[in-house]
Amino acid sequence: MTKTSVVPDPARRLAAVLAFSLLLPVAKASADMSDWAENEGGRMRIIALAPEADGTVRGALQIEPKAGWMTYWKEPGQAGIPPQVTFAPASGVRLTEMRFPVPKVFDEDGVRDIGYDHAVTLPFTLKAEPGKVPLQLTAAAFVGLCRNICIPFQAEFRLPISTPDPSSEEEARLLQAASQTLPEAPSTDFTVADHALSDDRKLLKLSLKLPAGQTGAQIYVVGPQGHVLVERQKAEQKGDLLTVEMPVPKLPARYEPKGKRWDILVVAGSRAMESSLAFE
Repeated sequence: MTKTSVVPDPARRLAAVLAFSLLLPVAKASADMSDWAENEGGRMRIIALAPEADGTVRGALQIEPKAGWMTYWKEPGQAGIPPQVTFAPASGVRLTEMRFPVPKVFDEDGVRDIGYDHAVTLPFTLKAEPGKVPLQLTAAAFVGLCRNICIPFQAEFRLPISTPDPSSEEEARLLQAASQTLPEAPSTDFTVADHALSDDRKLLKLSLKLPAGQTGAQIYVVGPQGHVLVERQKAEQKGDLLTVEMPVPKLPARYEPKGKRWDILVVAGSRAMESSLAFE
């Protein structure tokens, strides 16, 4: 895809976000899959399965940008909108996890975006309140769809999920397919061997164990809100060990890394791994 132009000035872009804010009508459900909510940049819907014995509910937010449009990763870059899903208290569930496939980096006119220019499914996990089986999910989803400007896209979904339904086989297949697009957990042959911030906190130093025979990797590090590292100023590989130094943008005033965790995503060939970096 040829990336369409974006508004280079983040302030102008934010103004566009506010000017074009949309609130769509409620999208009702068919079995365990809501109807699509649509706007000029694309469409989205919620899918979910019936609660498991321990109260776990598996579901996903599906986003389909139109050709030439994009939506965002969990850390959108300089001026984007990360996908958000919230559930009404009456649903009797809480969101425990939302996961993201590997994104792309889009650089144009001095603005960096991180996201997807294709259909994407974001799996999530819910937990029902003790002793309560949810009968219906009421969810509000808020995403950004961007082309020349970024248009916020908001919709509410209502989804009955009280009991298993034969028609939910399609939803189960969609969730299974989505799970295949997610980064794997660290393993003995693909992991973060070491990490540290420099004393002046201007560099993040990483040692990464890569899969055998793999040369180089794409690295995304998510620090404090609004901070995502993708640039590197030094990289050296010996065998399967890649050492990298990544510049750290100015951290928030009085920010203390000690005790914090940053997220890391490493893409090496056909494999992707995500983990966290704990700063003790």
